[in-house]
Amino acid sequence: MDLRAQLSMSFHMDKCIGCHTCSVSCKNVWTSRRGAEYMWWNNVETKPGAGYPLTWEDQERYRGGWEVSGGNLRLKLLKGPGKIRTLANIFFQPNLPTIDDYYEPFTYDYQNLFNAPAGDDQPVARPKSLITGDFMEKIIMGPNWDDDMGGSPLYAANDPNLKGLSESQKEMLTKFHKLFFFYLPRICNHCLNPACVASCPSGAIYKRGEDGIVLIDQDTCRAWRFCVSACPYKKPYYNWANGKSEKCIFCYPRTETGQPNACAHACTGRIRFVGVLFYDADRIEEVAKTPDERLVDAMRDIILDPNDPRVIEEARKQGIDENWLVAAQNSPAYNLFKKWRIALPNHPEFRTVPMNFYLPPLSPVLHNAKADNGGLFDAESVEFFYSMDKMRVPVRYLANLLSAGNEQLVIESLKKQMAVRLWVRQQRVGDVGDSAAKAALSSVGLTPEDAFEIYKLTSLGTFQERFVIPETHRETQSTVDPRTMYEKRGTVGFGSKKQELVSRQW
Repeated sequence: MDLRAQLSMSFHMDKCIGCHTCSVSCKNVWTSRRGAEYMWWNNVETKPGAGYPLTWEDQERYRGGWEVSGGNLRLKLLKGPGKIRTLANIFFQPNLPTIDDYYEPFTYDYQNLFNAPAGDDQPVARPKSLITGDFMEKIIMGPNWDDDMGGSPLYAANDPNLKGLSESQKEMLTKFHKLFFFYLPRICNHCLNPACVASCPSGAIYKRGEDGIVLIDQDTCRAWRFCVSACPYKKPYYNWANGKSEKCIFCYPRTETGQPNACAHACTGRIRFVGVLFYDADRIEEVAKTPDERLVDAMRDIILDPNDPRVIEEARKQGIDENWLVAAQNSPAYNLFKKWRIALPNHPEFRTVPMNFYLPPLSPVLHNAKADNGGLFDAESVEFFYSMDKMRVPVRYLANLLSAGNEQLVIESLKKQMAVRLWVRQQRVGDVGDSAAKAALSSVGLTPEDAFEIYKLTSLGTFQERFVIPETHRETQSTVDPRTMYEKRGTVGFGSKKQELVSRQW
């Protein structure tokens, strides 16, 4: 067992209201610079929708992530065997997103509002490109453009997650008067098998051994932009002003001192949870090769129980501090993903083994106004909670988004969330019935104690319960030396821990 620690963020999608406070706080802290105007290390997308950059989930177009070929893992981006494939692709990348796939960053000529000469017309603030400085005739794209155009044939209809849905299911999501959408907040997943690390010809990207955060060494980066192409989530960005690639750094200057990430701290809906996971690095390749239908279960298997005496002993042997052990034992990430099995990874089929997780949303049922009911809405069910096949967001859609197509995992999560709501309603209102509430919990394998803990964390979680982040004593830690990662190029994207060089300490 090669035990390592990973900081992980979880998102409660039912509670996200799409206010973008997270995006703005991240932008203000990290990317309010020249060359980074179009970058949103944290962004919030409307689903169904084409996303940012456009159709980033379509790997037939972008060739991001990994595939299993001949029993081996290989980057989809690179064709051909061994080092030759890297050399053959190094000067030609047809799969990079263009600025049109993100959006051309712009501002407005506000000075014209104050300085325009007197005239018959009201002065206006025309849009102006932040790249060229020229006036723009028309704004045609922006971050989360889907929020304004949700359900339209141009955007929602191009969502790759609609694959496999019936026409009537698509109508429930996209047809005018029926359309329904929810929000998907995204940051870098700080994967266990990061395609960006494995693809970098310069060896500039590395994964820290002590907390799993993936970083780009700005001194080593030579702007080959393979990280942008290889990452299936499109979370590395190219800074056109300084010629370097950049990405989400999980706010490590904050987490090292025990503070939550800027996006999580600012979240008004309190939808984010940050905690520590322990995992067995020896099994990363095995997990990444697992067939789609068992990928999420394999990811749960690689996460270790921090209360297991053998895990505790191994953690101490690996030099993990006691405060990290305690944090792992109280981790909301562990409880949501492994213990309660209600959180799921975003697109595990990309095989990067992402380390952020999502609670799928419980959506309302679609009621119909029926003539034989006097034109009134017919709920079609008298139960407090409804059949999942009537939900506005089809299970198939959520499975495409969160479980590599495995619908049973989504159903398990939704049923558990519904059972907890039933149990809490019985405790607070008392109109469900004790036996019915307990039967609902029992049917999904939860105890009343579990239900109370889930309810407390997901609805009323305090700052200390939502963010269990131990301080990092950098002076005693080791990490992956990016120069050794060069030798790991083209493999599973993970190197062994090395004692950090004195010159690289920060």
